[in-house]
Amino acid sequence: MRILKSFAWILFMGIGLQAIGQTNKEKANALKNEAIELMDNGDYKKSLSLLEEAKSLDPGNVDYPYEMAYAYYAKGDYKKAASILEGLKSHEDATDLFFQLLGNSYDMMGKADKAFDAYDQGLKKFPKSGRLFLEKGNVYWGKKEYEKALPLYEEGVEADPSFPSNYFRLAILYCHTSEEVWGMIYGELFMNLERNSERTAQISKLLYDTYKREITVMGDGEYSISFSKNANVINVSSEGVSKDKLKVPFGMCYETALSFSMINVKSIDMNSLDSVRQSFVDYYFTEQYKSYQNVLFDYQKKIKDAGHMEAYNHWILMKGDEATFGEWQKQNEEKWDAFVDWFNENQLELDENNRFYSSQYE
Repeated sequence: MRILKSFAWILFMGIGLQAIGQTNKEKANALKNEAIELMDNGDYKKSLSLLEEAKSLDPGNVDYPYEMAYAYYAKGDYKKAASILEGLKSHEDATDLFFQLLGNSYDMMGKADKAFDAYDQGLKKFPKSGRLFLEKGNVYWGKKEYEKALPLYEEGVEADPSFPSNYFRLAILYCHTSEEVWGMIYGELFMNLERNSERTAQISKLLYDTYKREITVMGDGEYSISFSKNANVINVSSEGVSKDKLKVPFGMCYETALSFSMINVKSIDMNSLDSVRQSFVDYYFTEQYKSYQNVLFDYQKKIKDAGHMEAYNHWILMKGDEATFGEWQKQNEEKWDAFVDWFNENQLELDENNRFYSSQYE
């Protein structure tokens, strides 16, 4: 009986200790949530105090020291943030966010080389991390060395197709070069990935303004369209021009499809651009473009086949002319509501099997 009683007592104690452990973890997590809220409101001192308490309750959890590093970063103590993160980066539960924050801390200290080293260490562990490619590009962006930033953002969209921020940067960069074609595509993809933010509004206006700037109606059925200066035919056989070896640059195809979509267009505005974009989809899916598959245009065709292209186009361009959009929406409430319902249920999904990056046409 004594043995059984002792065994029962040990069992009870084990259950009790387990319950206490669970309670500590739950309390630590609650403290973390409270600390994050305080951090968001700028009370870093109190936030750090709560995180220190949470860490003592659940010392094996890497989240609490990470949040402490984030708090130090937010208050401008980048050296302290980096010190904490250096001790965490080898932890088995460390994510790419740890290397992102570590690199950002060094970048804010003016130590670009150490920032790149942190990002590269992260990419060795997380080669598909779009945010780490983004941050590498952002170091150059901050120095206005855009030609060095751009290929890093490109690597980011190729590695992590569902991460929106690289598309955002690429849209801005390309729409201020002679190859606006890529900016138009990256920008619209970004809007589909991040549908309702200040950045979405920024890109909407950028796309509209780029259409207005690069398409000119000259009258008598003549138009000037300039979205790409890369108009050289590539992949030509060394023994001469061979039809099966020819590959027309994508920018040329894009401009050609736009040209055939301009018939009867008298001016460039939101409503005429809706007509142009709808005709573009029809023309792009003719036989001659079958070797230029494009996930964005595939999605546009899906929208058009569902009967929502007019509303979608007005959404894409809405911030370019808010008055015209408002008037259209007022007159087309049923169309708009039906589109919103459909759009919410049929989002564009980008992954390694369904993605776009500019070098795929080389």
